[in-house]
Amino acid sequence: MAAARRRAEALARMRNLAQSGSVSRGPERAAAVAQQRCDLCNTTLPDDHRHMLHLVDRRIVCTCEACWALYSGNAEYRPTGMRTVWLEGFECDEETWAGFQIPIGLAFFMRSTVTDSVVAFYPSPAGATESELNLESWAALVERNPMLEQLDTDAEALVVNRLAEPHQFAIIPIDHCYALVGSIKSRWEGISGGDAIERAVPEFFAGIRARAVASSEVLR
Repeated sequence: MAAARRRAEALARMRNLAQSGSVSRGPERAAAVAQQRCDLCNTTLPDDHRHMLHLVDRRIVCTCEACWALYSGNAEYRPTGMRTVWLEGFECDEETWAGFQIPIGLAFFMRSTVTDSVVAFYPSPAGATESELNLESWAALVERNPMLEQLDTDAEALVVNRLAEPHQFAIIPIDHCYALVGSIKSRWEGISGGDAIERAVPEFFAGIRARAVASSEVLR
């Protein structure tokens, strides 16, 4: 009962964030997806294309192969990560999580060269929202889970789902984190959000686990 109540409260907090955001829908958005182009040279892109992170703006940039190769060494861009690791037995108790002061039970954490620290984000109807991070809580989390020392800076993130029981944890490419944010945003309906979270989050984490198992990247 307690777990179900916490999950309901987390979903309610997510829905409350809708009042500060807006969602793009309709034929214009569908056309934009269908005609996706490289953000750097404007050439047409296939569905399976490369991504980079703009380090200062913290936004994902879609790139063609030529621009990906050209800008990979640029100081403003970082190629996104490649690995997907499902973390079984990950340790994060209630006290540690409370120390992060993240308003919902869904977030991702990445090392940033711009801030020279770890930053946390959680999805909202307005996009990826940054949360001030208690570095002592992060240090405690790393001490319990040493694999976090190997997070590839700017390229991958720890993603945490406390809306599920048991809680779910994985290391994934940073662009996949933003894909989750976009999935929630695109499905949001009205003020309450409808069933955007209930649909998007389980589907997303099922996909993460499937990719991790397929590549034998499950840590216990």
